[in-house]
Amino acid sequence: MMFNTVNNKNKLLSISLILLTVLISCTNNGAERTKDPSKYDTPKKGRIYISVDETFKPVIDSQIKVYQVSFPETEIIAEYKSEAECLRDLENDSTRMVIVTRGLTREETKGFKEQLRFAPSWGLIAYDAMAVVLNKKSKLDYLSTAEIRSMLNGTAGGDYEIVMDGLSATSTVRYAIDSLLKGEKLGPKVVAAKSSEEVIDYVQKNENAIGLVGVSWVGDKEDDQQLKFLQTVKIARIKCETCPEEEYVLPYQGNIALGKYPFIRGIFYILKENFEGLGRGFVNFLIYERGQLVFKRAYLLPARMEFQVRNMEVKEQ
Repeated sequence: MMFNTVNNKNKLLSISLILLTVLISCTNNGAERTKDPSKYDTPKKGRIYISVDETFKPVIDSQIKVYQVSFPETEIIAEYKSEAECLRDLENDSTRMVIVTRGLTREETKGFKEQLRFAPSWGLIAYDAMAVVLNKKSKLDYLSTAEIRSMLNGTAGGDYEIVMDGLSATSTVRYAIDSLLKGEKLGPKVVAAKSSEEVIDYVQKNENAIGLVGVSWVGDKEDDQQLKFLQTVKIARIKCETCPEEEYVLPYQGNIALGKYPFIRGIFYILKENFEGLGRGFVNFLIYERGQLVFKRAYLLPARMEFQVRNMEVKEQ
């Protein structure tokens, strides 16, 4: 009986050692996967986490869907958040790619090069426009840049209020302060919402609200969700600052391509990957024909594909 007890103890000890070895191996593999993802993913296989400016959610969701259908063994997990949060995520090992409204500054490039021993790549992939959304009952239909600016800084009269996706850290707020206010502070009649969808919801419920959102949330007339939005809100026509005659235009592709619509901004990728991994594969997809066509079908302006504008009579509704 004593001999059997010793044998049983030895067996249990052997099993425990085996389980411990397996656990250590799995832990090491997990650490190695985070440390060196180049060993584990390719453009056609693997998983990657990316951070995306929330204003581009509709079109990037479409891009990811098409890419993953083309390469079923890939998984692109997008987290949608403010632009500032996306750029902070780029400092984490788990995030190798962000999609925002600007590239890296020289100082940021230098910092990443010192940290990573290589500089992240970045580039322009498409053009977006900031749409001005109004309540269906609003008496406004036509606005100028000067009028929007006066509403933002609080010098305009009336009961109108501007609503954006936050009061700081978002690309919409940065555009409003840098491009429209030229560094001035936001006025007292600026309201903060948590997301672009909440901006639209606020405008739906408040007759005097004027919302600023990325056009990819309201510009695609083939998208069921956006068609629902357009049943309860309308898009303002904005005065063209470069047209020879006074003209008010909507944020259509042609008006963006010709520079008629004044509130235009770029969409950029920033990739922290120095090997041919899933991040590089997705970037190549975005900048070449198939990805550029997805941008076009989402009624944004592709930046890497020739876009022809033909003269024709179009009734804007």
